[in-house]
Amino acid sequence: MGACYCADARFSDPVFGDLEGDEVRAMWRMLCERGTDLVVTHSDVEADAERGSAQWVASYTFSATGRRVRNQIEAAFRFEEDLIAEHDDRFPLWTWTRQALGPVGVLLGWSPPVQGKVRAQARAALRAAMARDVL
Repeated sequence: MGACYCADARFSDPVFGDLEGDEVRAMWRMLCERGTDLVVTHSDVEADAERGSAQWVASYTFSATGRRVRNQIEAAFRFEEDLIAEHDDRFPLWTWTRQALGPVGVLLGWSPPVQGKVRAQARAALRAAMARDVL
């Protein structure tokens, strides 16, 4: 997946927020390593030389809780020289937290403190994965 992106690519989604360059590639490497049962399907793929979009579904077990997640995502892309320069994924974070966190996500997954904690944990895991890759 990392080979699909420009060196200075930008990625954004509700969990990781804005990532750039090596962070994007490290995120995909980390997610694929953790997602031992990850299944991805796609539909409604449209693209030309400059822009693209797709619907995709990622189904996996969230490693932190052992809960199953089925995340339906709307993706938008901008391409440069046949590579992804910008990639924006959109999905309702509360839908994700309800699945990934269970009862806590159902009751509080909509709240800024819980969503902030999810984002902070994702960023911390990414930093740790990037540090491991450097060693």
